[in-house]
Amino acid sequence: MLTDLSIRDVVLIDRLDLDFAPGLAVLTGETGAGKSILLDALGLALGRRAEAKLVRPGADKATVAAGFHPPEDHPVWALLAEHEIDPEERLTLKRVLSADGRSKAFVNDAPCGVGLLKQLGETLVEIQGQFDQQGLMDAGTHRRLLDSFGRLDRERGAVERAYAAWRTADGALEAARRDAEAARAEEAFLRFSAEELDRLAPKPGEEQDLADRRQFLQSAEQIAEAVTTALDQIGGQDGAESRIAAAQRALDRAAAKAGGRLDEATAALARAAVEAEEAVAALNRAGADLDGGGEDVEAVEERLFALRDAARKHGVDVDELPAVRERLGERLTLIDAGEEKLAELEAAAGAARKAYLSAAESLSQKRRAAAARLDTAVNAELPPLKLEKARFETAVEPLEERDWGPRGIDRVAFRVQTNPGMPAGPLDKIASGGELSRFLLAVKVCLAEVGTVPTLVFDEVDSGVGGATAAAVGERLDRLATRLQLLVVTHSPQVAARGADHWRVAKAERNGHMSTAVERLADDHRREEIARMLSGAEITEEARAAADRLREGAKA
Repeated sequence: MLTDLSIRDVVLIDRLDLDFAPGLAVLTGETGAGKSILLDALGLALGRRAEAKLVRPGADKATVAAGFHPPEDHPVWALLAEHEIDPEERLTLKRVLSADGRSKAFVNDAPCGVGLLKQLGETLVEIQGQFDQQGLMDAGTHRRLLDSFGRLDRERGAVERAYAAWRTADGALEAARRDAEAARAEEAFLRFSAEELDRLAPKPGEEQDLADRRQFLQSAEQIAEAVTTALDQIGGQDGAESRIAAAQRALDRAAAKAGGRLDEATAALARAAVEAEEAVAALNRAGADLDGGGEDVEAVEERLFALRDAARKHGVDVDELPAVRERLGERLTLIDAGEEKLAELEAAAGAARKAYLSAAESLSQKRRAAAARLDTAVNAELPPLKLEKARFETAVEPLEERDWGPRGIDRVAFRVQTNPGMPAGPLDKIASGGELSRFLLAVKVCLAEVGTVPTLVFDEVDSGVGGATAAAVGERLDRLATRLQLLVVTHSPQVAARGADHWRVAKAERNGHMSTAVERLADDHRREEIARMLSGAEITEEARAAADRLREGAKA
């Protein structure tokens, strides 16, 4: 609830500090005393539109701070957490407005945007009768209010989940359709590319192997000449093998007489003979490789260049060509098997839509039943408020499919008919100022148990009525104040007598300029104020007695 309001230099208010209690608080005073200034100041702290004319003449800025103690389960805490604002036991919304029209906003003394201040304010205070687009006047709130009245949170949650599942399934279907269409558009290219790679049949590591082979074949003549020369030097008539063999024979003839002195040399020559033999064999193999089984450098180069051309075409390295072929196959599979996959996705999306529609239609039925109950309750409140010829109705109308959403398939709007035979229409278009406030009061009485805004402000809800009707207004405000904190600006003594707290707003000249002051009235002063409201400028004993009767009746 609203606990306190601090105002500095707003229009006619120099300095004002108010503290509020639960229940019904009434603000009274002569016309023009400045009651609307209080609401303008409160609206400033709640993030409403700021105008430079709100700054008191001669002051460089206006400041308003409103303190709150919201319940533990109030939505404001989640909003603070969302914006990473540390919660405190007391929540303060503050606005500073400069004389040039610029303003700054604060939450618990931390700077914030005016948009956030407005969001927070809308969860904490609702002002009826002063801001036309606020609270019940905003048709965008009607569906949520009806769902709350009908206690349809579970059904609403089921619709939200079903809608999310439908959107997901529909998104998957649309993505598959786009992919299939794109694949079909390039099908000829895909098939040609796949067939080309199939003919080429690239293998991992093949490029390096071919490059090495090409280099080898390009040097084949030089290598062959070296092999031939080496074979001649090793295996020819005067080659190394013959010379080693001759050396071995010479040592063998003298070995018996050498007493072992030639054994090491004999062994070395034996090893040399073996190495020479292996060298001849290796050279013969190399010579055979030079023949290449009929392979020539042109064939190797053709294969190498074909692989590199294919890699450039697909923008990859040669070794990635097998992976490219695999991806092409996947795209072609999507085309070949696309109809079957699309049929599966279409079936899934259709089932999800059907499930959403089933949940939404069930919610719609329960909304219509809740609307009938709400209409009955509100219409029962109208006759005592001197609106006996008026009718309230809750319209639950189907939306076009393009407008379906997580909140269902309905548009909900509160409408009123003020005269028989006239069509019903929106609250703010059909009802006059006095009627509008009473309509809003009747609806608020019926919705009090399901709302989340803990503080409600009525600006002259009793406008244009008196006597029994004003008493009925006061009785309903009193009843509503058992569930919500109410601040009511009133000119009705019947309403003022109901207040648990009573503030009088007065304007007087101070230090050469007019100033508005607000005084909390003690019991005897309340009697005088209500008597003034009954009698006018001259307070009579009869007016005091009537004030006593009103106050006693309010306590009964």
